Amino acid sequence: MKFELRVALRYLRSRHKSRFISIVTFISVAGVAVGVMALIVVLSVMNGFDRDLRQKIVGVNPHIYIQESGGIDNPDKLINKLKDIKHIEGASPFIEGQAMFKKDKQASGVLIRGIDSKREVGVTNIESYIIKGSLPNGKNDIVIGNQLAKAFNLKIGDIITAISPIDRRGFEFKVKGIFSSGMYEYDSTLAYISLSSAQSFFGAKNLVGAIGIKTDNLFLAKEIKKDIIKKLGFGYWVRTWMEVNKNLFSSLKLEKTVMFIILVLIVLVASFNIISTLIMTVMEKTKDVGILKSLGATRKSIALIFTYCGLIIGTLGTIIGAGIGFLLCYLLKTYKFIKLPPDIYYIETLPVQIKWSDSLVIGLAAILISYLATLYPAYQAAKLKPVEALRYE
Repeated sequence: MKFELRVALRYLRSRHKSRFISIVTFISVAGVAVGVMALIVVLSVMNGFDRDLRQKIVGVNPHIYIQESGGIDNPDKLINKLKDIKHIEGASPFIEGQAMFKKDKQASGVLIRGIDSKREVGVTNIESYIIKGSLPNGKNDIVIGNQLAKAFNLKIGDIITAISPIDRRGFEFKVKGIFSSGMYEYDSTLAYISLSSAQSFFGAKNLVGAIGIKTDNLFLAKEIKKDIIKKLGFGYWVRTWMEVNKNLFSSLKLEKTVMFIILVLIVLVASFNIISTLIMTVMEKTKDVGILKSLGATRKSIALIFTYCGLIIGTLGTIIGAGIGFLLCYLLKTYKFIKLPPDIYYIETLPVQIKWSDSLVIGLAAILISYLATLYPAYQAAKLKPVEALRYE
């Protein structure tokens, strides 16, 4: 073990003449630990929000949308053209539009999506979300979200009237199934009907509104989009799930960055405690510094002793904070004891996803800040002259 590190450890282990210094040292370690713990927990929750929201969005919606002005009149021909493109797993035509549900004196706006049930299961996860009944296969079948079913007090076999936005005609549909995606926005406003029913409902004749594409890797959607545009040529509007939900994910990314900056300030406050601790330790160890220098210790060695003191405090705080942070994340993920109002936060429980890359950055940032906090006290200790240090001893 290096001489400087051994002395630094001895200084931290020894009982200070002033108990105040020991208290400030404890506060410094606790400050770094709290900062690191808060950063790990908050960023893990933000990552969890991002992951859960992404999974729920792509679970109900395609990875890529293909649209044409005025509608697509040859969906099968278009889908056949895409078969040679790599990473495409499925394609399904659909029509969607706004409508109004009406039952007795109750009315509410909904989003109706007409689908080809056989093809849709290869593009979205809607089949796995069905909790009662099945997907629509008849002309008057409809599948609704569980929150929408609660709002209208509907169950399997009940009749609901949907008013078309085209000619304001009322169409009666029989509830064929109820789904739960886990995302309040979809469960309370989305309904599925057959593609042929949607064409009649929206007055689309033989047209479809868009073709949904599923890829084997949703993060390759941008690259696959380029291949689709090259294959189909001009005249088609191709969008990825990231572009459709750009505002939502951009706001989440911004919130994550802001939270990181705010919580780093906690570690910065703790670093001021480290500075105070080291300055007081230097004052207390003035005699020791004088003796060490008189025995041949260099200015660099003295500076390293107090740098190691600060780094040990910072590293200890980082390890403790990381341990508590990971424990809290595990408890939140396992027991889900924090519930959220789904109509506000889209999801029902607090999600957690630990990213080890984020945790590594947090740990390194905390240790770096701790190191920077040692520079001034270490410099002051290194400047002490043996004669000045021992004059009054």
